[in-house]
Amino acid sequence: MDLKELLECVHVLYIDGNQDLKIQGIAYDSRKVEKDFAFVCISGSKTDGHLFIEDVIAKGAKAIVVEREVQSREGITFIKVENSRKALSAMAASFYGYPSNAMNVIGVTGTNGKTTTTHLVKNILAVNGVQSGLIGTISYKILDQEYKANNTTPESLELQKLFQEMLDQKVSTCVMEVSSHSLDLYRVEDIQYQIGVFTNLTQDHLDFHGNMENYKNAKRKLFYKTKQANIINVDDAFGVELSTQLHGMDAKCITYGIKRQAEINAKDIEITSKGTRFQLVTPKFSGIIDIGTPGMFSVYNALAAAAVGYVTGYDYLEIKKGLEETRVVPGRFELVPNDKDLTVIVDYSHTPDSIENAIRTIQEFAKGRIITVFGCGGDRDKTKRPIMGEIAGRLSDYCIITSDNPRTEKPEEIIKDAEVGIKRTSCKYKMIVDRKEGIREAIRQCGSQDVILIAGKGHETYQIIGDRVIDFDDRKIAQELIREDLEDEVDN
Repeated sequence: MDLKELLECVHVLYIDGNQDLKIQGIAYDSRKVEKDFAFVCISGSKTDGHLFIEDVIAKGAKAIVVEREVQSREGITFIKVENSRKALSAMAASFYGYPSNAMNVIGVTGTNGKTTTTHLVKNILAVNGVQSGLIGTISYKILDQEYKANNTTPESLELQKLFQEMLDQKVSTCVMEVSSHSLDLYRVEDIQYQIGVFTNLTQDHLDFHGNMENYKNAKRKLFYKTKQANIINVDDAFGVELSTQLHGMDAKCITYGIKRQAEINAKDIEITSKGTRFQLVTPKFSGIIDIGTPGMFSVYNALAAAAVGYVTGYDYLEIKKGLEETRVVPGRFELVPNDKDLTVIVDYSHTPDSIENAIRTIQEFAKGRIITVFGCGGDRDKTKRPIMGEIAGRLSDYCIITSDNPRTEKPEEIIKDAEVGIKRTSCKYKMIVDRKEGIREAIRQCGSQDVILIAGKGHETYQIIGDRVIDFDDRKIAQELIREDLEDEVDN
């Protein structure tokens, strides 16, 4: 592609060097640079692309996008911009031919519920004959191809490439999670969305955003990028604010909820240990929905997905089939099968709101004690740790505070932060740094009527300790420990 064409939608401050270049590819990771590439210098949380200019020149980069003053080099074209992340987004969209403009892209944002909602939407589409791509926390999927997800929402270059791959494989619809980071860091700046969905907003990511107002403003951006509709949960306070702002825009605003008046509503809700039943009410039809995941949060996720189906033009039976036939989303209130008939649930609840929702759901059906195993992530929002500790202690009968992904922090210090909150309650608890041993202790304590919640990591198959990434899957570890416990009982 011609460099001039690549830069058409980029706000360029000045260009130093030859503009009549043919660019064979774009990279922001110096390790991926090849001959005749354009390299975009991005300042990240751990390193800075400007430090690798000499490396990429040696690899054959011909054009380099910078935010700083750099020394001219013969044969190298430097493009100075105000924001290299915005430049990367515009260049990526141009390089791949603006693929989202030819697609039906559905974006889901919110603190909790994004992953499950996207899976539900994808299945509503699938049962009605629409193949869709999926981009989210667990993985990125195109038909039978599945890619590991490094971020909930990938960088703009990877996003545009994924969209182009979808179009190449005749997949013209994509359902994707849209993180607040991606909105603030311009990863989704040049994506055309048809539908935007807001699930909820509670405390999270304050290590990045600084305060809740900044977090709100990041989420808000998605709903000014949509063409067809915005779907908003008005049981959430920020959802009410959003819906007020969005009414009257070209993209219609569709509201959903349980407590407040909304266009898409749920009534007559019944929750058991095996699932949830409710009456779905829309302006055009109503009917019973049975889903295999218990909990009020499951109703909200289903309502959000049903609203997408409604806006898309599906009828009650088409939406019902999609919702009811969706398989359990990995690590989202997932029961761990075992031969001891213990009720062990693994859930990705890693925020104050999500851990409260998970435990309150268990309260709906637990006949015995609730034993909660939880930790808090390192190098992340520290202010939520005591809040999570207090919530877990207030709602559980017994807690084990353990490690989540401590990253570069000392796990003992993270656990002490959470302990501050649990001390405000009367809940009995233990602090066990080793997560496997923490799960073992929960299983040892568990009676036949009790329920264990292993919270925080959900679908993750690893644990990050320092600079090491080790294999660790809560579901497999729990199964292994229950099996060991059974064998010990037989031996005794």
